[in-house]
Amino acid sequence: MAATFILTAELDPASFAWLDGLRRNYFPPERNLLPAHLTLFHRLSSEQTGRLREVRLPRGPIRVLLDAPLPLGPGVAIRVRSPDLEQVRSAARLAMGGEFSRQDSQGWRPHVTIQNKVAADVAKRLRQQLATDFEPRAGAATALLVWEYLNGPWKPVDRLPF
Repeated sequence: MAATFILTAELDPASFAWLDGLRRNYFPPERNLLPAHLTLFHRLSSEQTGRLREVRLPRGPIRVLLDAPLPLGPGVAIRVRSPDLEQVRSAARLAMGGEFSRQDSQGWRPHVTIQNKVAADVAKRLRQQLATDFEPRAGAATALLVWEYLNGPWKPVDRLPF
């Protein structure tokens, strides 16, 4: 069976620490196998990830805005806004080519999941709680990270710095 890979954006240390703290607090512990992450593509082949070196990446960190709590079905995420990161994702998609999963072919809604697979009322309460005094936070994306999916946990494979 062929390996499956995931592409994420690495966030600056302060943004990552804040989001990962939220995830540790609110994600069901028995399902929380991963640190906080901003996924660009969910299912890639080794051939596709091999072409990422062809992508012209920014020469330094790019700005992101951790914008607002976002309902995510049976959970909550923090929405991320960044036109520059959207451009990086588009360039990566062009360079990688090939077939993309249905999920990766749909419109991209950048976010970091902090709670998932909980009862609808639990998710609604958390989103309302966070929205009450939420203030958008400026942050940065600093690299692309390639991970191998291992049926739950992920194994780091490559880092492409900005």
